[in-house]
Amino acid sequence: MYFSIIIPFLIAFLVTFFSIPYFEKFFSKIQIIATDMQKKLKPVIPLAGGIPVFFGFNLGVLSYVAINTFILKNNVNLLYLFAAMLTSSIIAMIGFFDDINVRSKRTYIGSGAVDFKVGLKQWQKALLPLIAAIPLMVVYAGATTISIPLLGALNFGILFPLVLIPLAVVFVSNATNMLAGLNGLEAGSTAVALITLGFFTINSSPVAAIISFTGAASLLAFLKFNWTPARMLPGDSLTYFSGALIVSVVIVGGVERFGIIIFTPWIVEAFLKLRGGFKVRSYGDLQKDGTIKAPYDKIYSLTHFVMKLPEWLKIKRFTEKQITLILIGFEILICLLSLAYLH
Repeated sequence: MYFSIIIPFLIAFLVTFFSIPYFEKFFSKIQIIATDMQKKLKPVIPLAGGIPVFFGFNLGVLSYVAINTFILKNNVNLLYLFAAMLTSSIIAMIGFFDDINVRSKRTYIGSGAVDFKVGLKQWQKALLPLIAAIPLMVVYAGATTISIPLLGALNFGILFPLVLIPLAVVFVSNATNMLAGLNGLEAGSTAVALITLGFFTINSSPVAAIISFTGAASLLAFLKFNWTPARMLPGDSLTYFSGALIVSVVIVGGVERFGIIIFTPWIVEAFLKLRGGFKVRSYGDLQKDGTIKAPYDKIYSLTHFVMKLPEWLKIKRFTEKQITLILIGFEILICLLSLAYLH
């Protein structure tokens, strides 16, 4: 089992890592670009980092299928595996459509910065992921009985594939798109969540585990290019794609309760963004000393909460890298406590 996971992990990491420089040049050439908002000179760099991550993930998963088919002669539940791959692939393409909708010139966007990106409309972001949910719906993935914190075990029957799966795909993919805007935050936090899901499902659902580990491998490879100062930005193609991976693992692995717990930061982020009418930004205002100040008096994002901590603690403001590390560390803490509690 471990051999069939380690090799796909390495393939996913290496394919993503070595393909990114080519995607960087290509996206820059065809003007799929965006402004890195938290930098002094507001550099323009390539967008749509989810595409090389998408390719690395898929080749990693296909190597897992090949190893089990031709070498280990194991029976793998390909139905659920390919359904999850198709769901995440459709989501990645939806995110890519958002990334490629850019202006020819930088324009003031009403949030304290200028950018090229136009993106999809809010209603499109809400409805298009429903299409991506279809593969998981038609194969009846997951268990209809779910153990929900505070509510206990509930059997949803046919409502699970017809209602809960599409709602989960829409919510999770959009929520992962909300906690964003800082170099390394999106890839780092979702990689932590996927690695944790991989270890939690490795014995109960090898298919869920391989999706988790190969997805995390691709995200970790991208993190090398997205860590501050970033060479490439993730775009919605990555945030949507990583969210689709998380929800696919949770559904295929039947670990809804655990998935809800480790997804807590994104759930909180969704409610905070709702408080702001989904019209607020996560990134802050860059100061002359390189630190970041919260853009609003009120808190509309977890990033704003971390930006305000120095003000409350009477210490120096945090830099972009420090804010990112604190939020990733918060997700690591939640994952470790969840593993300790549920195991």
